Amino acid sequence: MDLREVSDRLEINEILTRYCHMLDLKDWPAFRALFAENATLDFRAFGGPLGSVDDIVAFLIPVLDSLIGSEHIATTVMIDLDGDSATARSAAIVPMTSRKDDGSEYTLFNGLWYEDRLTRTAHGWRFAERVQVRAFNFNPA
Repeated sequence: MDLREVSDRLEINEILTRYCHMLDLKDWPAFRALFAENATLDFRAFGGPLGSVDDIVAFLIPVLDSLIGSEHIATTVMIDLDGDSATARSAAIVPMTSRKDDGSEYTLFNGLWYEDRLTRTAHGWRFAERVQVRAFNFNPA
């Protein structure tokens, strides 16, 4: 592995990590900055839309605002580099805590795979495409 490949892999891992944090922080400008122009996102695996970053943000805002909290956890990352393009696959577990009608809290868990296409831009690596692939849903409520 040469220095450029190491650098590319570190930067792509940083993008994957920032994605999780920006969702949980609801930092929509920083979230949008992770994506290349004309990026597409496919969130249909859990009932979301297929669309642009703006489409996904419009979907996510009310979902995340309805929660007490969430924690997006991504791991087991595989990256394949091809010049200024890359693909990545990572596992994610997303616990999300809500409140029941009686006021008590409950946490549900979504497990998924992210399948990504990334591109090197003038601003560094960015998502060109992000697809959610459903693994599981555990809802004890």
